[in-house]
Amino acid sequence: MESALNLTTKLVFLLVLIYGCYGDLQDAVSINLSGKVFVIPMTTSTSHVKLHANVSKPISAMTMCQRFNSELERGQSLFSLATQSHDNDLLLYKRSMGVYRVHIRGDILDFFSLPDSKNEWISICWTWDSKTGLTQLWVNGKRSARRILKPDTSVTGTPSIMLVQEQDSYGGGFDASQSFVGEVTDVHFWDSVISPCEIQMYMELNRFNPGNILNWKDLQFSIEGKVFIEKSDLRNECYNY
Repeated sequence: MESALNLTTKLVFLLVLIYGCYGDLQDAVSINLSGKVFVIPMTTSTSHVKLHANVSKPISAMTMCQRFNSELERGQSLFSLATQSHDNDLLLYKRSMGVYRVHIRGDILDFFSLPDSKNEWISICWTWDSKTGLTQLWVNGKRSARRILKPDTSVTGTPSIMLVQEQDSYGGGFDASQSFVGEVTDVHFWDSVISPCEIQMYMELNRFNPGNILNWKDLQFSIEGKVFIEKSDLRNECYNY
């Protein structure tokens, strides 16, 4: 006989699939999304995925990784973390083909000439350490030069974390022209700078230690609007990480 926990997990997953098909799951759920993607098929100022994380202390270092696939060339928000004091506490924004912009507590840096392709999967990781201010991007295995942004500071307060939309106010202020259209998967967030070796493992679809703040295999999230959960075509059926 199956345990009550297993039955509950299956029920929650079934509800996610049902509501995901209709693009609206406003109550937060926590499930293993391995082999799944968020599909955002159209430009809107409302559709988004809100990620729920238990952040118990200020963020003074971090790594965020995700994979995305889009056919758009315009600017798109990839990851947005806001607090009551800063709407762009941590923001990763794809300005145009091969050009990525990072915001930390409102300050901005642009990274140029990084890998990019339409209708292909892009694996991206972003690191930042407040002790030195060093920040860096990795895109499809290629790393940028290290730059300095916002040393000797930290992100404090209860975070509002969004995929698909950029927050111009805490939990809202969305602009359709900045919204992401495409597919997103394998979102992880660590409250530390993980090693280059771990990043390469992530990039190459090998085994890696999942994020301790956001973990795609145990992700708590809610959906609003036209966002769907579908099977990923990224890995072959033999792959398991």
